[in-house]
Amino acid sequence: MIIQCHDEDINTPTGTMRCTVYRPKADGRFPCIFFYSEIFQQTAPIARSAAIMAGHGFVVIVPEVFHELNPIGTVLGYDDEGKDKGNADKFTKTLEAHDSDTVAMLTHFEQQAYCTGQFGSMGVCLGGNLAYRAALHPRIQASFCLYATDIHSNTIPCNEGNDSFTRTKEIQGELVMVWGKQDPHVSTVGRQKIYQQLIDTDRLFTWHEFNGQHAFMRDEGDRYDPALALECYNKAVALFQRTLHKA
Repeated sequence: MIIQCHDEDINTPTGTMRCTVYRPKADGRFPCIFFYSEIFQQTAPIARSAAIMAGHGFVVIVPEVFHELNPIGTVLGYDDEGKDKGNADKFTKTLEAHDSDTVAMLTHFEQQAYCTGQFGSMGVCLGGNLAYRAALHPRIQASFCLYATDIHSNTIPCNEGNDSFTRTKEIQGELVMVWGKQDPHVSTVGRQKIYQQLIDTDRLFTWHEFNGQHAFMRDEGDRYDPALALECYNKAVALFQRTLHKA
């Protein structure tokens, strides 16, 4: 499908948040996917990933995940300076603030004429964590989480007992968890911890571990695996077509 793109600035309890909206150009209403980025915010690879998903019949919404900590429109570079700033932001913003962002997006986009009112979440790296976190909200019907960092380690600040790992039992939607076995940010032990938590809490989930490095979806840099990325896009499209395209 041919797509269109525009920005929408929405109000959240922690300030104005820019969301970039990718959606089919055709008339009609489509399910929405909140696409959470890496720590670098909406880089060119993130924009291309969102466009790919939108072209399959979805409204894909990319929020600026650190809108409170940067001027609107900030994109960090894939370099040491950008990594240092992004990691500083990650360890500054609380999960509670991310939660209020998700609620603000649900409230705003369910009122838009192009949205069916059905929602999923997707993300990479930090965004994989935030897609998992979004799944705690009952309006999120399915989540596709790619190499989600910090779930197993509970290293994003939050109130006592409010970390995503502990609250896994509250997730009602379907999860797909995707990992690279050569990812240094989420060890085998860390992946096993999350897997066991999903089993112990009897969640509805599918688990994929590939021979891939961290950020294997990112189509810039030497870790990109095009064949693996294509396979993951196909799995994500299949998940959301099955769970969100409902009468």
